[in-house]
Amino acid sequence: MAGNERLGVAVVGLGGAVATTAVAGMELLRRGRVDTRGLPLADAKGMGLVEYGALTFGGWDLFEDDLAHAARNHAVLTEEQLAAVAPTLGRMRPWPAASNAKFCKNVVGTAAKKARTLREQVQAIREDLTRFKEHEKLDRVVVVNLASTEKAVDLTRPEFATPEAFEKALDANDPDIGPAMLYAYAAIVDGIPFANFTPSVAADVPALLLLAKRTGAPVAGKDGKTGQTLLKTVLAPALRDRALHVDGWYSTNILGNRDGEALNDPASKQNKLDTKGAALDSILGYKVQDHVVSIQYYRPRGDNKEAWDNIDVTGFLGQPMQLKLNFLCKDSILAAPLVVELARTLDLAKRRGEGGVIDALGCFFKAPMSQDGQPVEHAMPEQQRRLMAWLAKGRVQQTERTPERVRG
Repeated sequence: MAGNERLGVAVVGLGGAVATTAVAGMELLRRGRVDTRGLPLADAKGMGLVEYGALTFGGWDLFEDDLAHAARNHAVLTEEQLAAVAPTLGRMRPWPAASNAKFCKNVVGTAAKKARTLREQVQAIREDLTRFKEHEKLDRVVVVNLASTEKAVDLTRPEFATPEAFEKALDANDPDIGPAMLYAYAAIVDGIPFANFTPSVAADVPALLLLAKRTGAPVAGKDGKTGQTLLKTVLAPALRDRALHVDGWYSTNILGNRDGEALNDPASKQNKLDTKGAALDSILGYKVQDHVVSIQYYRPRGDNKEAWDNIDVTGFLGQPMQLKLNFLCKDSILAAPLVVELARTLDLAKRRGEGGVIDALGCFFKAPMSQDGQPVEHAMPEQQRRLMAWLAKGRVQQTERTPERVRG
């Protein structure tokens, strides 16, 4: 691909800790002040991925702070790092975001879109993406959802079954259509790649998955796999392969950033717990009777998340053993690089003409989506093998699928 091509990354939740860390990180890398440690695909050369320097960020947020002010509040960057990028981040302000307090009660900002109907909100999002591409002189755009976790909705409703039914639900201002779905629809209807890094219901709506195939929009999600679940999906295959029976697995998290505050709402928390708890039984091949997952908001911790696990196993001769893990991690430092790599890989999928769910990106998520109801792979070693095999398919041809005309 041409060395001067530019990829826009439109982020839902641009003022959050993960997004500001990603923007600052790419700026620090561009200035030569950091290296590529922590970026999983930094060594994937010659596979068609855009360079890190090709990324340009923009996006939406419910809070109006410029990114320098937001980054200082999140306290992820060192003072030296913040000082180096503050002039650039200070010129960046989020666009007003789609909002519905019924879906995320604990995060209420002042920069919501003025549009009243769902259809008007969708149109405003699409116009933001068009303006972003034109103003920044971008070649392509991807959308990544980093907004706070919304409550769950019933995906079996007939309104969510087909694109046509979803269109009617939009026109009727269906109360079960949350902001995450609006962003997903706005991207997918125009063939733009979309990644859902949250547990919220977005592109996993059956109607939107069908629409993504029609328009050639690559999609991936959901809920980024960064810390505790990453280790769980690494350890569980090893325990399985050594025939060590898992009798119980107790997992707890404490965190104090905006994500933790959002999860203090029971409806949002349950949605997160569902995605964190899905992988273990699938990997082991049996139900762990005492699998407990807990998340607690603890304000003093900020972005420094602590994940603690106690694992009870039974081995040869029925002898019990225990494994204890304590992961003191930085939530955004783990998540931001994955957001960057998702933008690069989804862009690659688009240029390859691949639409719908990109199964090979499952390694980035706690609850990966799959094509056409195929079984989901959760074990990290196998997920990583599939990702690298997908990347190794060769350089992308410089042609793009022409999207089918869809009502917008």
